[in-house]
Amino acid sequence: MNTNRKVQSVTGAVAIFAALGLALTGCTNTGTSGSGSTGGSTDTAQTAQAASGPTCDLATYGGEKLDLKNAVVGFSQSEKEDNPFRIAETQSIKDEAAKIGVKKLITTNAQSTLSKQISDIQDMISQGAQALIVAPLNSDGLEPALSAAKAKKIPVITIDRKLSSGACDTYVSFLGSNFVEQGKRAADQLIKGTSGKGNIAILLGSSGNGVTTDRTKGFVDEIAAKGPDLKIVAQQTGDFARDKGQSVTEQLLQSNPDISVIYAENDEMGLGAQAAIIAAGKTPGKDIQIYSIDGTKNAVEQIVAGAYNGVIESNPRFGPLAFKTLQSFESGDKVGQDIIIEDSEYDPSNAKDKVDSAF
Repeated sequence: MNTNRKVQSVTGAVAIFAALGLALTGCTNTGTSGSGSTGGSTDTAQTAQAASGPTCDLATYGGEKLDLKNAVVGFSQSEKEDNPFRIAETQSIKDEAAKIGVKKLITTNAQSTLSKQISDIQDMISQGAQALIVAPLNSDGLEPALSAAKAKKIPVITIDRKLSSGACDTYVSFLGSNFVEQGKRAADQLIKGTSGKGNIAILLGSSGNGVTTDRTKGFVDEIAAKGPDLKIVAQQTGDFARDKGQSVTEQLLQSNPDISVIYAENDEMGLGAQAAIIAAGKTPGKDIQIYSIDGTKNAVEQIVAGAYNGVIESNPRFGPLAFKTLQSFESGDKVGQDIIIEDSEYDPSNAKDKVDSAF
């Protein structure tokens, strides 16, 4: 994923999941499949299928066929690597580049600054990058860098965050989770865990972020459809940060003492909410339930401890899927403009068995 996640202690392992053969033109999100996207030493199976949506190819995008083993590839990370998601995401790209024998991988980190990400991408182009994998900081604003790549017919694969500009124009494909579906699945976990009753506070992600919009929509729509006895009593942004999630939750618990469940749009805010619940003299996981999205080991361990109630994974292991998509595109095959990576989930029934696969 997702987002501006800040973490105080980082644990977890990164795994390379299996990249499929054939021209990658789409990928299903199989939800809670037992072979879902879990890390550790287990490969994650992705399911290829004929694309149901628009595709992109070299003839349309422009450029010449490229052998990645003889190519320079650039990876632009958007956010500081002080959180499990970004660490796992970057490592997955590096691992897969080494696995397939890319001639050279250039990596940069924009440190959560849009202007730096633009200059990072432009610098990689000047260093001879022939293909780019970009984890965008924002859905908008990268146009100067994308235009520079397009002018040189350099293919761009975006991961984790979708751009507002058109696919197969300024970039080839977007690889990421279905964020609306993530919100929906979090709502389903919450409905089951609360028996469909309670007062909900939502810790929203960063304002103006497409991930926030989608995770909110999926959750709110599902609650409205399936949780008539559940009431959303408060919504406030926590900016995807643990400290902000804690301070916001402290305020919400004071103004809404009847809150019985929290939906946080990432694990970091959920863990911040957990600290606020404890500070308020209540027991997290029992007096006030917590559900969030990410799949960090820190959060999953809290489910095992009984102090957290559910987590929907946002899979950060894009390396195999990104390079397989690039390989297919550079071979002249059609690739999907939107490719969905598979996300797992954790709850009290499986967290103990799956905690080692969290990132």
